[in-house]
Amino acid sequence: MSAFAEKLIAWQQAHGRHDLPWQQTRDPYAVWVSEIMLQQTQVSAVIGYYDRFMQRFPTIASLAEAEQDEVMRYWSGLGYYSRARNLHHAAQTIMREHSGNFPTDFDTIQTLKGIGRSTAAAISVFAFNQRQTILDGNVKRVLARLYAIDGWPGLPDVEKRLWQLAETLLPEQGLPAYVQGLMDFGATLCTRSKPRCTDCPMQGQCLAYQQQQVAQLPASKPRKTLPEKQVTMLMILDAGEILLERRPNQGIWGGLWSLPELSPEQIAVLHVQQTLGMEVEALEVLPVLWHTFTHFKLEITPQPLQLTGRRSSLPPNMQWLALPDAITAALPTPVRTLIKTLQHSSI
Repeated sequence: MSAFAEKLIAWQQAHGRHDLPWQQTRDPYAVWVSEIMLQQTQVSAVIGYYDRFMQRFPTIASLAEAEQDEVMRYWSGLGYYSRARNLHHAAQTIMREHSGNFPTDFDTIQTLKGIGRSTAAAISVFAFNQRQTILDGNVKRVLARLYAIDGWPGLPDVEKRLWQLAETLLPEQGLPAYVQGLMDFGATLCTRSKPRCTDCPMQGQCLAYQQQQVAQLPASKPRKTLPEKQVTMLMILDAGEILLERRPNQGIWGGLWSLPELSPEQIAVLHVQQTLGMEVEALEVLPVLWHTFTHFKLEITPQPLQLTGRRSSLPPNMQWLALPDAITAALPTPVRTLIKTLQHSSI
């Protein structure tokens, strides 16, 4: 066993996290759900969602049988919604192709939608005690500092080198404690900003610490100015209800319920009349809301509209919901914020 692995396991046993809800089971389904939720999301944000999700969908079969809309509702607010759609799709694949049993083969696990090499490795270690290594963002940071590896870890050549290192360091024994230690070490000690180097057991072998390069490693992703986009969201109201529209599965907020949209230069009243055949009256515009995505910033102008005539028939991707029910639907976070603002306004 390498000195790094030995120290890491000892550190994890003494200082790591041991009471997270998904650590109390070897059930591959529970481990899988937790690993998907933890992708690009902090533990503190995941715990509540994980508990509610597992209470509603305690088995692969219950998840596979559920409607996508309900799955999205339990994911609403957690972000990166393709994860929920992929999780649902993979559960149906397991029921259809694996008789409802989560596969144990490492390569087969990676064929499930939404599961890459690192996630498959974590599931393999924690559920099946297989010898695999992970390489998430935390681990990339730890290894880049430990071995003073320059370059942004997202670059293929840099990532390939990090994978090779991760495989070399993998011990023969104590795999769950080692892999959990990698996660905990990067999340709580070797953090991106203000790492606790004075408490680190790896000081003697950390090249970044010895070379005073901790703050510079790993190299940051080359920055680009985020483009800005504008959209008007229509809040069409009638008798305490609001009109919602389901977004296509592809694209931002895929599969979630949202508000009908139009470009800022379009006229809201005319648009609703022409597309939905409804007569509406424009009310006072609510304050603009900004929302930042990975690749752009979105300026949302919320335009409340009051229905003044009869309702017309709706396409299958639209529905009327009472405001309290709309707030609890599978909505993107900024849309929920807008509806709450509307509910508490004088409109």
